[in-house]
Amino acid sequence: MEYPVPTRQWTRAEYDRLIEIGVFHPGDAVELLGGEIVVAESQNSPHYTAICLAEDVLRSAFGAGWLIRTQGPIALDEQSEPEPDVAVAPGSPRDYSREHPARPVLVVEVAVSSLLLDRSHKGSLYARARLDDYWIVNLVDRVLEVYRQPAADTSAPYGWRYASIQTLGSASSIAPLAAPGARVRVSDLLP
Repeated sequence: MEYPVPTRQWTRAEYDRLIEIGVFHPGDAVELLGGEIVVAESQNSPHYTAICLAEDVLRSAFGAGWLIRTQGPIALDEQSEPEPDVAVAPGSPRDYSREHPARPVLVVEVAVSSLLLDRSHKGSLYARARLDDYWIVNLVDRVLEVYRQPAADTSAPYGWRYASIQTLGSASSIAPLAAPGARVRVSDLLP
């Protein structure tokens, strides 16, 4: 006989309070996804290198007037405060001194062991938030997965998925939706 495991759903306000009172510390490998506190992927050297490469490439691609935020929280909704490896938001750091960005124009996750979580759960969560451009730097297969066109799908973990999924090899390049004149080479994202 199977018994369901009882869980508790957390709000962003409750999660932020846990951080404020010291239950979690800045830099702890946890994030709030759809009301659940999830342990994030630990970082090996290739993972961290890919984050740094993405930050550099996107800073160049977007230029002035854009914040390239690494491993910082984003406020998607009342139950979600993920910490993507890289997020691009309009403005500067001071624009977000009181609130985390809520509408980044591009979110990038670097994946090794978290590939399934990034594809299904985070992908569904980002689609539900209607983020138009979501990339996964897949270090397992050494490709860039590009997710676009959020669409409702009741079979997805959070009721949404991306209708367009493109896998690009290291010789390919792509333009972020919010910087259509820029070209990002996939090889520049891979350690």
